[in-house]
Amino acid sequence: MSKPILIANWKNHPESLAKAASLSLSLKKNASLYKQITTFIAPPVAFMETVSKNIKGFANLASQDIFFAGPGTYTGAVTPDILKSFGVKLSIIGHSERRALGETNEVVSEKIKAALKSGITPLLCVGELERDEGGTHFEFIREQLRLSLEGVRRKDDAGKLLIAYEPVWAIGKAKAIDPEDLSQMLIFIKKVLTDIFGREAADKIPLIYGGSVDPTNAQALLDAGVDGFLPGRASLDPKAFHDIANILCA
Repeated sequence: MSKPILIANWKNHPESLAKAASLSLSLKKNASLYKQITTFIAPPVAFMETVSKNIKGFANLASQDIFFAGPGTYTGAVTPDILKSFGVKLSIIGHSERRALGETNEVVSEKIKAALKSGITPLLCVGELERDEGGTHFEFIREQLRLSLEGVRRKDDAGKLLIAYEPVWAIGKAKAIDPEDLSQMLIFIKKVLTDIFGREAADKIPLIYGGSVDPTNAQALLDAGVDGFLPGRASLDPKAFHDIANILCA
């Protein structure tokens, strides 16, 4: 079995380079723990150089987004070549907060193709806005997966993907998804991936969970069948992040 995956999404935090440096150095104190799993840190772009130096040897650098075009003139864009110059190994694509700003499945698809072409691992985020007794949220997830992965045809490319399930209604809430519901969704996502890529390729795609992950619920969520976590708020708390990593290593 491959190592569990832990991806810290710092979003637009902390508020200064000095605090970003301090946060990343605090993680270094537990470098031996983070080496036991596959750890990624996704800081704001402005902090990447400093964070990359501080986490070298025990964690990988990730980006919170990626532009879908190669080298060119795109004011304000952060293209794959720029991300690679920092040492970015993985890019979070289609995060619910990006989708809330208007990012479509079609744009997500282009970003996934750009990441694959550049050698950056795409972490595709999917998640429903709300749940209902009729089960329409399953069809919502199916459509997100189908359209977001539209441009991924080769099975060897499918093997380079990661999928993060992040139910939007659970993000930032005190209670994460019920583990039984999570288990059902993981089975469903795996079925959809099998329909797209075939069983052999689908089985190689790790499924991780994001949406109010913390040390109090991580074990139950892990027992539901996830391959790792994408914490947001907890990733900014060195002790909470350490405790989640410990659970993954147990």
